[in-house]
Amino acid sequence: MAGLIDLLNSDLGKQIISGVAGKVGTSEGETSSVLSSVLPSLVGGMMDNAATPEGQSGLLGALLGGKHDGGILDNLSGFLGNDDDTDGGNILGHVLGGNQENIQNQVSQSTGVSSDKIAMIMKIAAPILMGYLAKKAMGSRLNQNGETPDGGGLGGLLGGLLGGQAQQQAPVQSGNILTSVLDQDGDGQLGLGDAVAVATKKGGLGGLLSGLFGK
Repeated sequence: MAGLIDLLNSDLGKQIISGVAGKVGTSEGETSSVLSSVLPSLVGGMMDNAATPEGQSGLLGALLGGKHDGGILDNLSGFLGNDDDTDGGNILGHVLGGNQENIQNQVSQSTGVSSDKIAMIMKIAAPILMGYLAKKAMGSRLNQNGETPDGGGLGGLLGGLLGGQAQQQAPVQSGNILTSVLDQDGDGQLGLGDAVAVATKKGGLGGLLSGLFGK
């Protein structure tokens, strides 16, 4: 499954980076660095939320209920031209809760981009990520129970975005180097805490993995 790094390196990712940079007033390099940090944090927050029946039900409802159907990716220019960031703010509130400001400040320290601009980028990135995830959910035929025909599920879908075989709140396997690296707090599970730790690494998830593989 294509992960966040693949997304940011794709033609669609380049369009997202360029569009967000133009809207926020950051350089494309700064925007790419911020997105590489905040997107894993958002996925980590979703993984934490999906660890409870109520949280999973809410996320599945948002993904499969029609509001986030992936259409945003087909009309990025229209979305980026809209100054209404209410949807993005609501998503961040649900996904990150009280951790939002902490993540903004940590990403600001690691990227050098001001916290207010990071907040703007996060509000733009959240609906885009939901649209991307919704397309993945529909493509994998995820159902209202959070299951897919191949035996996977919502946890695997989210874990795939981080580039590993991580399952929602699944124990870290010692043989899976990538999953072990992503388990930044060493608790044997992947979630928001790990994603925040990754976000503070220089270059975000991409920087962490590039360092690991010597690229």
